[in-house]
Amino acid sequence: MLALFADDSAFFATSRKLEFTLNRLQRVLDLLPEWLDKWRMAVNVGKTVALLIGRRVAVPPLRLRGQEIEWKTHVTYLGCRIDRSLRIVPQANHAINMAKAARAVLRPVLTSRLPLRTKLAVYKTYIRSRLTYAMPAWYGLCSQHTRQRIQVQQNISLRVLTGAGRYVRNDVITRDVKLQSIEDFVVHTARRMYDNADHGPQSHLWNIAPLHARPPDRSGRALPRELLPTARGG
Repeated sequence: MLALFADDSAFFATSRKLEFTLNRLQRVLDLLPEWLDKWRMAVNVGKTVALLIGRRVAVPPLRLRGQEIEWKTHVTYLGCRIDRSLRIVPQANHAINMAKAARAVLRPVLTSRLPLRTKLAVYKTYIRSRLTYAMPAWYGLCSQHTRQRIQVQQNISLRVLTGAGRYVRNDVITRDVKLQSIEDFVVHTARRMYDNADHGPQSHLWNIAPLHARPPDRSGRALPRELLPTARGG
């Protein structure tokens, strides 16, 4: 499967046998130069990397235009860090660090005498947006511990901008400022995204990220749409 967005591209191949997957990938890489030359396009082989999902094994190198493609334990695609285990810990850490950095810069604004409504708008625009970037695609893969770490960043921000005392519960602060938890916000965003895609005019987006039946003895990794039924009352 080929995924294209602007000048970023990714090719996915799956198989129960590693050698079949590698053969598929190498075949695409062998055909790619002819297609690039036809459309007068170029690819930076030095920035091209490969990722093997699953257990760590010795993997022979892939080649593009005679150059080896480096195998990595995690890659960045469209701003998201994807790791070999698909636990998305690198992406969660990056989102948390981005939120921390934004909060540090905006702390004078968040602790100022501006109206609470204004400070909440600043938080949503500059901090929460960084914390939840592309989250409908990867939040479902996070462990419960990672989800709690992400929620903590919102809790800290709300305490800073409200000036709440240390004995005020986080859920009370969230309720009083009429803000959703991170999980509820992501579920709401994902539901709206899937509804717009399923009922929009672009047929290639219909049923994007579909659910798949699983064997009764295997749960497997979470699918993006499986996040929706987990919502409270959803």
